[in-house]
Amino acid sequence: MLCTALGIVLGVLVGLYGLFELHYFLRMCLCVVSARFLKKRMHILDTGTVMGLCLTNDIDTLLYHMNNARYLREIDFARVDFYERTSLYRTIRSKGGSVVQGATTIRYRRFIRPFTRFTISSRIVYWDNQSIFMEHRFLGGTDGFIHCIALCRQRVMQCSVEDVMATLLKSGISLPSSSGAKKLPSNTTSSTEFLEKVETGGVVEAPSLAKPDLPPEVAKWLEWNDISSASLRSEC
Repeated sequence: MLCTALGIVLGVLVGLYGLFELHYFLRMCLCVVSARFLKKRMHILDTGTVMGLCLTNDIDTLLYHMNNARYLREIDFARVDFYERTSLYRTIRSKGGSVVQGATTIRYRRFIRPFTRFTISSRIVYWDNQSIFMEHRFLGGTDGFIHCIALCRQRVMQCSVEDVMATLLKSGISLPSSSGAKKLPSNTTSSTEFLEKVETGGVVEAPSLAKPDLPPEVAKWLEWNDISSASLRSEC
């Protein structure tokens, strides 16, 4: 009887791994739980970081560096962490919208070796009324070298990105202090920078929370996307 039960359980697990990428779903759930309940909240213009480790199931057939496709997979986990800690996804859903990946470009600069630690930094570099543009950097665990950089376009549907970002920019973050919670000023870019200045007793010179200027590389990338779209439409 016990052998039969174990055989059924083993069969179910093998079936799940055969039909679904079970490890991906389990890790994604872990990322959501960790970001929502274990990590500190972030302001929408802060830079989020997550740690990673290149394991044997991440390397390619040459066996000495991370598979190129794994970078995009790791970005998925970093993006979910950013969405949860900034309340970006919840804000989009609260306004009746949804978000999908619209485009990605990635540039590799140096191998990530097996059993090497790395950090993924994620931040919003620009947005328009339809899309949010995020930059992801893979940083070496010891020297901080940028091994890889990716630019992603998150397309928001059924609601206005400007409205979403306005809500998040105005929300602020409560910061602990000896006299109670301090509210992040509406014109402060980084909650981390603000907190450091409060703790050291320095004068807070808060930078603007206005939408950042369009980076030149993003402008060129958008131009390429428009040319590609026009070319594909002409073929239909």
